Amino acid sequence: MNAAQAISRKRGEEWPHILLMEDEINVAKGLQMVLAEEGYDVDWAMTGRSALEKCGQKVFDLLVADLKLPDMNGMDVIRHVKGHRPETEVVVITGYSSVASAVEAMKIGARDYLPKPFTEDEFKNVVHEVLKDRLEQLTKGRLESVESHTAKLIEHREVMRVLNRTADDKGFWNALMESGVEALSEYNLSAQAKTAIITGDLSWINKHIGELTQKQLLFLYRRMEMETW
Repeated sequence: MNAAQAISRKRGEEWPHILLMEDEINVAKGLQMVLAEEGYDVDWAMTGRSALEKCGQKVFDLLVADLKLPDMNGMDVIRHVKGHRPETEVVVITGYSSVASAVEAMKIGARDYLPKPFTEDEFKNVVHEVLKDRLEQLTKGRLESVESHTAKLIEHREVMRVLNRTADDKGFWNALMESGVEALSEYNLSAQAKTAIITGDLSWINKHIGELTQKQLLFLYRRMEMETW
């Protein structure tokens, strides 16, 4: 897991969940390690029934499915998963590849088919490509979250600057009283924040900015008194 992914986990943001269905222990452990290092949340099932149980308990973004299992045919597992969780993507990995099984896998909903043996890079590239849309959505969501948080911090700072200035600068106080939002043109504020300041909307400011000092409240109290009169 790289540093950015580790930070995302700490913030409660989860990368795609993958179910690895593979009965060869050494192969499974190796693939599980590769996926974990990429930041994915990985569950492992050694049998088809175990895989179905896990899919019934948790939603997975991707099923990496071996076809030869000790208890049932991997194709049957894929059919069941796609029938009940159509949004779950499927990548087939198999040491018994054939054109017929590849065609069947694609018909029942697999996105890719990877014959064994394959390299670590081949495996990672296939998984990433299959989950590309999901990863892009997560990345976009994180960027929007960061941008939103930054905007809130800036607005908080600007509202504080305005209210502190009203207590120290009588000329600015009068400009606000006379000109309204025009006096706030140099500040990076949303229309809602400007309106709240000008009208003395203390409930909006408490909700979006937080508690204020008595010094910062002077202008707002004055505005509320004027509205009362």
